[in-house]
Amino acid sequence: MSESLVVPRLAAGAHDLRPWEMADLPLVREASADPYIPLITTVPPVYSRAEGEAFVRRQWTRSETGAGYPFVIERRRDARPVGTIGLWLRDLPEGRATLGYWIAAPHRGEGAAGAALSAVSEWALGTLAVPRLQLLVEPWNTASARTAERAGFEREGVLRAWQEVGGERRDMVMYGRVGSRPA
Repeated sequence: MSESLVVPRLAAGAHDLRPWEMADLPLVREASADPYIPLITTVPPVYSRAEGEAFVRRQWTRSETGAGYPFVIERRRDARPVGTIGLWLRDLPEGRATLGYWIAAPHRGEGAAGAALSAVSEWALGTLAVPRLQLLVEPWNTASARTAERAGFEREGVLRAWQEVGGERRDMVMYGRVGSRPA
């Protein structure tokens, strides 16, 4: 895709989804301190203001180039950014899009990931008419697996040695969700 996309604002339970801003650097700093998030994302493993700003600019570039929709997950009651979710469109010509999400450690267990995943999935399947959504979860990550299943995703199978994480090939579990099918 090469057409610029506009990241919309979406309601997600007690959270809102919105585009990234430079004011979100404290969230990038929190994610950089996590031992896992930098291994599976482009979050810098060592935070500096310059690296944080580069991360935010990458999010802007993703929507500007049509690669996808990067959202910040913001807790509504105090406007606190707690994580991110992205809808990536690389495989849209084949009728599918991929989702990815993370929540900064201090905010896990608040339901942010599940609310965001449900909201973006409904929007993608409905408004954008994407036929299939998919996401990948490492087999040990039971919290993320539960989040996917609660949002209507079904476990489809294990993809052996699918992705490099921290310098080693790791298995990933594929989860899928499809829109309504004709009868």
